[in-house]
Order: sequence, then C-alpha cells, then structure tokens
Amino acid sequence: MYDCKKPIFPILPSLITAKKEVEFFIEKGHINFPDEVLLGSALVKVIDTPKPANEQIMLNGVDIPGILNIINDLDSGYIPPLKIREMLSLAGIDVVNEAVSSSREEILEAANELGYPVVAKVVGPVHKSDIGGVALNIKTHRHLSVEFDHLMALPEATAVMIQPMLTGKELFIGARYEPGFGHVILCGLGGIFVEVLKDLSSGLAPLTYEEAFSMIRSLKSYKIIKGTRGQEGIDETRFADTIVRLSSLLRFAKEIKELDLNPLIGSKDRITVVDARIFVEKNKS
Repeated sequence: MYDCKKPIFPILPSLITAKKEVEFFIEKGHINFPDEVLLGSALVKVIDTPKPANEQIMLNGVDIPGILNIINDLDSGYIPPLKIREMLSLAGIDVVNEAVSSSREEILEAANELGYPVVAKVVGPVHKSDIGGVALNIKTHRHLSVEFDHLMALPEATAVMIQPMLTGKELFIGARYEPGFGHVILCGLGGIFVEVLKDLSSGLAPLTYEEAFSMIRSLKSYKIIKGTRGQEGIDETRFADTIVRLSSLLRFAKEIKELDLNPLIGSKDRITVVDARIFVEKNKS
C-alpha cells in the first residue's frame, strides 16, 4: 500500500484469526472493510456523490439595495400586498397584475382594465381561504359588486384585491428563517396540496440552479409538474429560476422570518406569483 501508486482497499474479514493485524492496520489510519458488499456499497456512494455546488450567489436582475430599502421602511408584521409585489418584482420574480382598493367603484374600474374573468381576495385577514375570503372566476360587474360587499364585510377586512384569473398548475415556494442557519427554502405543489400531500423538498439559502433543480426533481409529485397522461407540464427552468431568485433575496434579508408564495401558477410559458404572504420581524432598537 505504501509503494503502489494505485489505492488499495484490503478486506480483513476475521476479527478472530486476524484480530492483531486488523487492529494494527486501523491504528495506522487505514479503513477496514469486513466484506466485499460493504466495499462495493461505499464505492457506489462515492461515484454517485455530486460535485461540490457553485457557492456564487445569483444576483443578476436581483436589486438587493432596492429590496432592503423597502424592508427598512417597514414595521414588524405582515407586509402589505403592494409592497410584496414591489419587492418580488425587484427580485425579477413574475407577479400577477392586480388592483387593491376599499372603494367598489375603483375595483369595478380596475376590473375593466385587467379584463374578466377575475379573482377577488380580501385584504387584511392572514388566512383568506379559511374565512371565505377568495372568490374565483368572476365574469361580470354585477358578480364582482356582490363579492366586493361580501369580502369587505369579513372580520379585519381593509380592502379587496382583484387579479386576472390564470390557469395552470398550482405551485408553492416557502421559506422560514432558522437562527444560526439562515433561510430554509421549501417547494412543491401549491394550493391545498401543500397540506394534503405534504410533499415538499427543502434547501438552505442561497441556492444554486443545480440545487433548485434537485429540489424540484426529488418531489414525489415531480411527474405531475413535468406533465403526465397528456397533461401539459410547467416550465421547470422558470420554476427553478424563481426559487434561486427568492433564495438570493432572502440571503440579504434576515428580517424576513416567514414567506409563502402560494400559489404560483405554472404553465409551459411562465411561472407567476398569484398570492404571497411575507412576515418581517425587525430588531428593536
């Protein structure tokens, strides 16, 4: 082993007949494999181990100073929808067009500009779906007017948000800040599937594209994301790009303690954030 230029991995199987030899061998800092199967398994794991990931943070198109300016102007708590939209846009993440107002007339006028059908959501309550705070597939002014009155009557309602009704697969990206580690990023199918299937993969920010693709492809629901049984898949590269951009944003924004993009609507052409919730906690001076 000292003279040969090739690595030698001896198999010393017997701790009875070769006990002294094994102990002497291990004392020299060598590794002992008691049988051929363990040696083979170890070699397979070495071969399958991926190369070290590129640690360079992706900042192309991510306006970190602009994002930090928004956070610096905020108080602790959940970020208002318009500020969330501005922040995600500065990170190069596609966000659905929307309008927010507490005025019925302004909402009806905005619906004309966005185009029907639209989705209406209550602004104020954190868990909108749990209290009936989301109305889908609104096609007329009359229907929107009725839903506006219903949403504004909900507890803690401050305004109503409307968005174009997008179609595609519902996706999820979330993040939680863990002291000492940073932000843990989660991804999977969105909507109700997050709680029902509990099929999520995770990574630690900042993420590379290789790590983002690995997260996506490790999901049990990956076949659905890719497209199966004649159903159209999503743009996997755009999904990974959104994950990487979000992780770059979070790398510099430790004030963000919780973040949920749920759902994002994915198609073969785009990945668009439809609903987002971001909680900021700032150090008390």
